[in-house]
Amino acid sequence: MIHIRNGREGEGELLGEIGVRAWRKAMTPIGEADAMVDAARSAFFNFAQSKWLTITVIEWNGQAAGWAAREALDENISDFWVDPDFTGHGLGSALLAALEKEMAEQGLEKAQMQTHSGNVDAIGFFQKHDYIIHWLSVAYNPKLDRDVPSVGLSKSLISEDPGLYGSV
Repeated sequence: MIHIRNGREGEGELLGEIGVRAWRKAMTPIGEADAMVDAARSAFFNFAQSKWLTITVIEWNGQAAGWAAREALDENISDFWVDPDFTGHGLGSALLAALEKEMAEQGLEKAQMQTHSGNVDAIGFFQKHDYIIHWLSVAYNPKLDRDVPSVGLSKSLISEDPGLYGSV
């Protein structure tokens, strides 16, 4: 059973470990995840511990299975992580739908996110949910000591109402 809830104070370690497992899978195409895992674990823990108010958690049968964050509580999805052990159950789709609903209820007109361009699973997932790639950027990553390309995707949250033409 799927349950979506707000993040809770004190969940930094739990959510951090979910983030690390999902991040390692996402890093496979660009490599070097093993060399960066300690720094990633620390970053995930610190983020989840300090920004828990911006986190939405998805549970599967009572167990936290993924989470997403809108760090500035705006249209940007800053984090989106589903534990690889829980993929294939529609959890990502349910989590994304919950975020989009929340953003639309806040009056935001679009949702957007970015990921590295080699993360074909994430890009495919978001495109399947009507996100469109709007930009490609290349930025130097000092931890990898190389340029890393990323893509930005977005989706309109405004439903198109065709309306009626003429008098009714």
